[in-house]
Amino acid sequence: MSKDIKIKKGLDIKLVGAAEKTLADAPKSRTYVIKPSDFHLVTPKMLFKEGAAVKAGEPLFYSKKDERIKFVSPVSGTLTEIRRGAKRVITHLVIEADGTETTHEFSKLDVNNADAEAIKERMLEAGLWPFIKQRPYDIIAAVDTTPEAIFVSGHNSAPLAPDYNFSLKGKEAALQAAVTALAKLTSGKVHLSVAKTADSVFGNLKDVELHTVSGPHPSGNVGTQINKIQPVNKGETVWTVTAENLAIIGELFLTGKFNPERVISVSGSSVKKPQYYKTKIGAEVSTFAYSAGINGDNVRMISGNVLTGDQVSADGHLGYYHNEFVAIPEGDDYEFFGWNKPVFNKISSSRALTFSWLFPNKKYDLDTNTNGEHRAFVVTGNYEEVFPMDIYPLQLLKACMVEDLDAMEALGMYEVAPEDFALTEFVCVSKQPHQAIIRKGLDLMHEEIG
Repeated sequence: MSKDIKIKKGLDIKLVGAAEKTLADAPKSRTYVIKPSDFHLVTPKMLFKEGAAVKAGEPLFYSKKDERIKFVSPVSGTLTEIRRGAKRVITHLVIEADGTETTHEFSKLDVNNADAEAIKERMLEAGLWPFIKQRPYDIIAAVDTTPEAIFVSGHNSAPLAPDYNFSLKGKEAALQAAVTALAKLTSGKVHLSVAKTADSVFGNLKDVELHTVSGPHPSGNVGTQINKIQPVNKGETVWTVTAENLAIIGELFLTGKFNPERVISVSGSSVKKPQYYKTKIGAEVSTFAYSAGINGDNVRMISGNVLTGDQVSADGHLGYYHNEFVAIPEGDDYEFFGWNKPVFNKISSSRALTFSWLFPNKKYDLDTNTNGEHRAFVVTGNYEEVFPMDIYPLQLLKACMVEDLDAMEALGMYEVAPEDFALTEFVCVSKQPHQAIIRKGLDLMHEEIG
């Protein structure tokens, strides 16, 4: 098997406003929020009531399905509010920071000499398990499974994506501790994919199978890399961990402390000074957004990347799994005859009416306008042009919509996640919500097949 992964199908969406490689400390957030909805299919069981004092790294709640899977507070302070939605479902846990940064400490663990059971027990105890996701279903990994392999993407090819070689610089020891530990939890290998670059924070890691990946987005998606390295078949399980969470896992083994620090990129054409900020999981968006400066009032703020992230308000908070914040113009205006004239300021995978193919290196100032309305699927072949996995995307989407479990299995549903369909959603002339369709299909398979 070649260790070079060359992706030909895809689309690089070059946007204005990439973060400059300068790092600043974001102002300290007054409140931090943990949203149980960030942990798909997890029903929380609270360990504290409103008004309780908590330490950083202390469990706030656990999963109703498996009480060993715990979710911890990013800071020390007071659990001031437990917000609930319809049917009293918990939507937000609000922690008001006390500024003392009192930490719930664990003993250090020598991962070189520890066995798999000790490593797993420490990760569960310290609330690190939610950082491990599994395929199939793209959910938090089942504790009692042994994966065929573990995959980490050290390359992010999404629009305006942060550069791991900058954001994780100085974390090499923590990264090594994490991959050494994870290598003992799988019957196979830990596969790490990186871009071809001379200076990489991942270059000297041991206990990993290193792959170099090249090509347009979604070459950096872990799903694309799984498909090219070790596709998931029925009855098999693989785990995935993001690079920024790998550093948090490793740091706990080295120091005995849960450190939810994030170096995030703040970018987008509506940001006056796009750069990197040091903050924490669940921090207030305003602490770094307004430090960087926001142009105008009619702006879409996104926690996560522009293709898969969540819309947040100015008083919102950074998502648990997010390592970037993007602000771009809101697309709530309409162009007169916009569908019937040549277009030079938009990107498209098609050569119909747009001329972006003439300027492959041009950067665009795009807004959130979908440039069309929701309609029935139109068979254009555009999905296949940007979808590099050995899967038929249109057929799989339709199988999900009609809830045909047999077809979903046969078409490769076990190895996909919603993010793998973000690019097909971007180029979709029918404006279908591909990621939502795939998420609903995965949930159906999990419920019916398990």
